Amino acid sequence: MSATELGSVQKTLFLPLWGRAVETRKPNPLLVDDTAIRIIDKVGYDFSTIAERMSFVSQLAWVVRSLHTDRALRTFLAQYPEATVVNLGCGLDTTFERVDNGRVQWLDLDLPDVIALRRQFIEETDRRRFIASSLLDTDWLRGLNVDGPLFFAAMGVLYYIREHELRSFLKTLADKFEMSELLFDACSAFGLRTANRRVIRDGGMDESAILVWSLEKPVHLERWDQRITLIDAYPMFRGMKHGRSLKEKWGMLLSDTLRAMSMVHLRIGASAWRGRPKFASQF
Repeated sequence: MSATELGSVQKTLFLPLWGRAVETRKPNPLLVDDTAIRIIDKVGYDFSTIAERMSFVSQLAWVVRSLHTDRALRTFLAQYPEATVVNLGCGLDTTFERVDNGRVQWLDLDLPDVIALRRQFIEETDRRRFIASSLLDTDWLRGLNVDGPLFFAAMGVLYYIREHELRSFLKTLADKFEMSELLFDACSAFGLRTANRRVIRDGGMDESAILVWSLEKPVHLERWDQRITLIDAYPMFRGMKHGRSLKEKWGMLLSDTLRAMSMVHLRIGASAWRGRPKFASQF
């Protein structure tokens, strides 16, 4: 599988990959991802359009999204060190390399063409396996037999799912698993329009790769099912402005003020884990 053979939506995986590689090469990076640099140098994709047109805010958003994910996973694995983590729409993500505790069971899931490309750069192990499937295909879920807690991470993925499809997916998770969490990034309607114009189109992506789902009030997700509880929701750049340049701080502040991008953390199943505290931010 070559980079040019990927489907149009799948090619968007090169955006966050580029963002992490750019950050790694900075003098004082927020995140170091040497694997991203190695892949960029060998994957055979033309990143010139992305490099010329992409805003620094978008580049930073992909980095801080990874940092938020790392933090949430480390917290989860500190409590459940042998839990199972499912990285939905993994692309060429390298979260496992940063958070592996030596005990976690890890599944990287994406469409078959992405997994074929992924195998060229990242290896499976006895604790890290790849699944070639759409996340909406229930076949892979039926084969996931886990008794303990699960953590689902969905970075840059749920934008491509219609709301009714996402509702159904979350209900399926609640039906099948008694204890699971889901962490994902979301855009407001304003953020979605901006991303389609400033990220997808400016990044040279095909028009068929435009984002379709936005979220205004994360707390409203609780209305979908009584087994969904909002743990937290916060602006994308919360706690990430320290040490950045004035220009970067201004861009981050503007994005957060306009609530363009956010991180959302849900607990799902068994009436959202009976008896556990609720820490939701009313964002």
